[in-house]
Amino acid sequence: MSAPPDPTPSGPRVVVIGAGIVGCALADELTRRGLARVTVLDQGPLFATGGSSSHAPGLVFQTSPSATMTAFAAATVRKYRGLTLDGRPCFRPVGGLEVATTPERAADLRRRHGWALSWGVRADLLSAEECRTRWPMLSDAVLGGLATPDDGLADAVRAAAAQARDAAARGAVFRAHHTVTGVDVRGGRVRGVRTDQGDVPADAVVCAAGFWGPRIGAMAGVPVPLLPLAHQYATTDPLPELTRPGAPGPDAQPMLRHQHAALYVRRHGDRLGIGSYAHRPMPVDLADVAAPGTGPAMPSVRPFTPADYAPSWRDAVDLLPALAASRVADGINGVFSFTPDGLPLLGESREVRGFWLAEAVWVTHSAGAARAVAAWLAEGRPGIDVRECDVRRFDGARLSPAYVEERGRRSFTEVYSVVHPARPPGGPRPLRTSPFHARHRELGAHFTEAGGWERPLWFAANAGLPRPGVPERDPWSARHWSPVAAAEARATRERVALYDMTPLTRIEVAGPGALAHLERLTTNRADRPPGTVVYTLMCDDTGGVLADLTVTRLGPDLFQVGATGPLDLDRLIRLAPDDGSVRVRDTTPGTACVAVWGPRARDLVQPLSRDDFSNAGFPYLTARRAHVGAVPVTALRVSYAGELGWELCTTADLGAALWDTLWEAGRPLGAVAAGRAALDGLRLEKGYRAAGTDMTADHDPYEAGLGFAVRLGKGPFIGRDALRRRAAAAPARRLATLTLDDPSRMVLGGEPVMIDGAAAGHVTSAAFGATIGRPVAHAWLPAAAAAPGTRVSIAYFGADLAATVAAGPLVDPDGTRLRG
Repeated sequence: MSAPPDPTPSGPRVVVIGAGIVGCALADELTRRGLARVTVLDQGPLFATGGSSSHAPGLVFQTSPSATMTAFAAATVRKYRGLTLDGRPCFRPVGGLEVATTPERAADLRRRHGWALSWGVRADLLSAEECRTRWPMLSDAVLGGLATPDDGLADAVRAAAAQARDAAARGAVFRAHHTVTGVDVRGGRVRGVRTDQGDVPADAVVCAAGFWGPRIGAMAGVPVPLLPLAHQYATTDPLPELTRPGAPGPDAQPMLRHQHAALYVRRHGDRLGIGSYAHRPMPVDLADVAAPGTGPAMPSVRPFTPADYAPSWRDAVDLLPALAASRVADGINGVFSFTPDGLPLLGESREVRGFWLAEAVWVTHSAGAARAVAAWLAEGRPGIDVRECDVRRFDGARLSPAYVEERGRRSFTEVYSVVHPARPPGGPRPLRTSPFHARHRELGAHFTEAGGWERPLWFAANAGLPRPGVPERDPWSARHWSPVAAAEARATRERVALYDMTPLTRIEVAGPGALAHLERLTTNRADRPPGTVVYTLMCDDTGGVLADLTVTRLGPDLFQVGATGPLDLDRLIRLAPDDGSVRVRDTTPGTACVAVWGPRARDLVQPLSRDDFSNAGFPYLTARRAHVGAVPVTALRVSYAGELGWELCTTADLGAALWDTLWEAGRPLGAVAAGRAALDGLRLEKGYRAAGTDMTADHDPYEAGLGFAVRLGKGPFIGRDALRRRAAAAPARRLATLTLDDPSRMVLGGEPVMIDGAAAGHVTSAAFGATIGRPVAHAWLPAAAAAPGTRVSIAYFGADLAATVAAGPLVDPDGTRLRG
């Protein structure tokens, strides 16, 4: 399919590799934004190209624990509902039904109902009888269900063709049977694509090649952390139960999911299609995948393995007893893409300018993800927070083939699992450890992992600490938590504790252009005397919060930035001037950091140093080079716990010596090692926000309560004009602090906040506040409902937990302890 070229072509030349549903959706979205010079290449025919879209069953279930993924799916439903090809629809809104056959799954459906309420998806909890009204074949084992009436079935090939038709009408060109043989990269930027039928020049290349993505990425020198895995799907013989009088018709019978058995079911006329994620992970080597048209089946279809499917068939019969009289008529092992965290890979690569990814995107999220990438490429912003999908979220060893394969396998096995939000990830572990790791193991640390780093949650050595007022929690919220964490938090408030802050990303920004670079990227004023620490934000052009940082000026042209991960580092590097005046370097791997926080922090540190750690000599939000014992440190007087103290950073080789020095000196003071679970509660009591969790690019600093970190009067910075307009308007929503009435009832994040029986907002983060003796949460609410004293409830597994909007920091509101 092609169209005559625009007689006056203008704008960047964009080449999209892959004409599956994502590539076609992307071409449509790009041309909608005026980018007419779009060429879509595919090695196969159009539009059953032989990739995953060609065999995808097309189920679009919107509800997810991720607000972003739910938004992608909702956008896909909205777009495909109005899409037709040859007068026939490309989407059938048959609705969805998830059923539970165990009490655990029934509870999880109530949790999923909460997500639907939080993210604006229509959903209803059903009784077992109501489920059987929609699916008469269901067995008596069903206890209840969750109905989502706006979900439906997308015909992936037809939807791809329809979007390609619209894109072609605006000038896009689609070229079948063009096998990509190379990507032209010169000067760190993409210049074009080489194919077996000639070269195609390009200013931007988007890899939407599905499970072939790693091969295309390798041609450009870009790692694509994606694992192709086979997934089983089978269809039955014709079933009389589907066509007998009174049975629901194909457009009236919802898609069915039985997640406890990792099964989904959909109608194919008088047959059923049944997919399974219950079998063993089956990685696919791209070297074993035939090119389109060279084998008896499409490349993405592997031979069906009945032995792997047999347990799933038994589970399907248990769910739908009428299947006992039927059999598997045919089946496939269809290849799909899985990433280490189960989320897509979107955005411009770190390694090559102009080389973009739209990978590991299933039909469910295809239109929404394509719209975000198109807006990002054409307008500089995806229009929605995509932090958790940004390809640059992975770095270092997390891009290694071994890591990608092990985590990718796990992603497959957990597609339909009940995954607790606080559950520590699986292997390969340990991967990245701080110099304190051995000491933490000796203290009985319970670890989690984030960004590849091992992080203590709490320490068994503290099991004997007093923990008055810490109630028993419900079994779900008590998982991966211990009351020891509350005891560690109390010890921090009352004495002093040591926290491993090594995983906090530390970035060195240096050179004659360093100050100007930071002033342009951040909202607060970085131009302060050496030895000053500034809390600041990075925003996009619309004023959305991308990151919160600390910027420490260590010298006239030397800064240390405390960031949250690879995306912050990437932005500092990507937007640096090309003249060499700025050097940006991640120092985290070669350094170690221990925080000493609590009212006795000075009593611990000062005797170990000849440097002045007094309040007059070392005020809050200042920094200096110093020595603690024999260890040289960069000491920052900052505190994420809201208590007196310092972050002490040194080189990795001296980390163990620093810990041992502090530990021995702290024992007479009652010092403890404390973990992340304690810190979560402490920072929420203090009202501290966490970028990426409490606020994202979808929020501005004023509604997040961070207007104090914005200096509109300083020189130009990214987002200043938008923030000036936002500052002049009253926010329509605010990030509020809530306290739960019942100390024993905990929430974990993502739950809807209810006002007058309707969802008005959602919880972003929550933890037990050991100081105030009750759970604390941050939540987005309409501004009118965010006034202190407002009574709300939080829907938690179907229960309404009473809560109150609190005023300001719950602990040390005037900062006396912090600045003492």
